[in-house]
Amino acid sequence: MTYSETARTKPRRIPKILLAGLLVVIATIATAAGCRSPASSSWSAASPSPADVRRGELGETDGASPDRAPVLGEGRRGEHHGALGEADGAVPDGATVFDNDLPGVANLDADLLGALRKAATDAAADGVEFHVNSGWRSAEYQNRLLGEAVSTYGSEEEAARWVATAKTSPHVSGDAVDIGPSDATTWLSRHGADYGLCQIYRNESWHYELRPEAMDNSCPPMYADPTQDPRMQQ
Repeated sequence: MTYSETARTKPRRIPKILLAGLLVVIATIATAAGCRSPASSSWSAASPSPADVRRGELGETDGASPDRAPVLGEGRRGEHHGALGEADGAVPDGATVFDNDLPGVANLDADLLGALRKAATDAAADGVEFHVNSGWRSAEYQNRLLGEAVSTYGSEEEAARWVATAKTSPHVSGDAVDIGPSDATTWLSRHGADYGLCQIYRNESWHYELRPEAMDNSCPPMYADPTQDPRMQQ
């Protein structure tokens, strides 16, 4: 083999500095891609959108009436925050119309509570149990719910479709109860008038009040939402 042939076949070496720089660039690109990928995939595949999160927290559903009121101050499932608690009307999950130890139940209007207990007793024979998701509330509790509703919905006008002021809310006077789950509200929609128990607002399938005249004449027409109720205009 001649000198010229040896020179042509000898491999060319990459300078160490160039090789080190290339490795740094590759490592940087790989790290950046690894940081972005899990975040984007977890949001799209596992995490709900901000709108879905808000609907879930408030008990809303798309295109159907939820079976639980948007009781913001109670947290996800009956948890109550701050200084407010059962003494102000918060109720734990699974509370019933027979729980006299809960102010949210015991402070309801006596006639309303009596009608609820009669209805609940008869519903139990059909395998349906009434749960009280919210009943009587203190004015402080109601004001907190209203403030949180304004923050959540973005305006006082939209919040008023779901939460009344402490001055106008029938919950504060003990004249309203929020019932669940869905089989209980379905049962009440069919039989509630027999006990004078009526759904008042079309957008709140859980909200019931006492209308004694309904036992003879059926329940009065429902308002679209609380903003259509003359009692809320005070």
